[in-house]
Amino acid sequence: MSDSSSDSISLDVETIYLGGKGHILFVVLNVVITHPAHEHIVRTRCGSVSVIVYGDQEKPALITYPDLALNHLSCFQGLFFCPEAASLLLHNFCIYHINPPGHELGAAAICSESPVPSVDDLTDQIVEVLNYFGLGAVMCMGVIAGAYILTLFAIKHKERVLGLILVSPLCRAPSWTEWFYNKVMSNLLYFYGMCGVLEEFLLHRYFSKEVRGSADVPESDIAQACRRLLDERQKMNVWRFLQAVDRRPDITDGLKTLKCRTLIFVGDDSPFHAEALHMTSKLDRRLSALVEVQACGSMVTEEQPHAMLIPMEFFLMGYGLYRPNQFNGSPRSPLSPSCIAPELLSPESMGLKLKPIKTRIASKMHGA
Repeated sequence: MSDSSSDSISLDVETIYLGGKGHILFVVLNVVITHPAHEHIVRTRCGSVSVIVYGDQEKPALITYPDLALNHLSCFQGLFFCPEAASLLLHNFCIYHINPPGHELGAAAICSESPVPSVDDLTDQIVEVLNYFGLGAVMCMGVIAGAYILTLFAIKHKERVLGLILVSPLCRAPSWTEWFYNKVMSNLLYFYGMCGVLEEFLLHRYFSKEVRGSADVPESDIAQACRRLLDERQKMNVWRFLQAVDRRPDITDGLKTLKCRTLIFVGDDSPFHAEALHMTSKLDRRLSALVEVQACGSMVTEEQPHAMLIPMEFFLMGYGLYRPNQFNGSPRSPLSPSCIAPELLSPESMGLKLKPIKTRIASKMHGA
């Protein structure tokens, strides 16, 4: 990453791959950033949390939360390395990537005597993170388990959430199928660590068959890069997060109380496709929209990040937010407008008359 004196961001990390099938990234993003990324370790009542802050902290805040065994790099790099999407998001927001406890790069093993957190504990950590940075209401983006955590956060702390961008979200307790997979993964983690079989389970959770490969089709660059990042995870740190996810309660009833706008993405090939449809059916139709992405697994942020661009643009217009002019050309998105849910394209539905959002609150909350 470039130093603080640089005018732009130069990505020189080895073995980093651009979202989209099979493209290696060796470019400098065409996004001018005068505030480079910094890692903050926030101490909370439930342990320390790594937060990567990316952009101008005077801008509205967008927080992210990744899925099981992932961190900000392995879950959101495809989206944020997509120039058009990066331009849209970094032009309008300061990004706060919240990593699950012990999931950051180079994390040490969490002490075995530390209590295993619940999903409520993880949402409480988010409150402490926001207070640490002096943030009020924020935009939220989560993937799979991370989407569940942020949805629960929105239900419990409605005044702190401006909107939800959820990718393959969960809202119910684990199905019998998921429960079985979770138990197998839990045993593999506990006894064998991040072994090849466990990685296969996780790749099935994240990606479509096309990305994972087969006997006749080689594994894609995306899957290979994800494998390398999974190899770096501390097994018991992942096991702890898995326990929280496996014990999550059904929050369907709480969805009816949400007043913020919600944009949901899900891949047609995601094992959580039915969960996303269920969640969409329980949300206020006037405030929510569903985008189903063809030939894609759960992690749309990595497989088809360009498919997220047009829907996010319409969604953010409801808050008075736009892409800068240099990127106003037609995006290279595999998603045609006819595939987008009609309600997403309704200016009245998405609240285009809303005033621009503000997220910063009094500095007295620092250190809370």
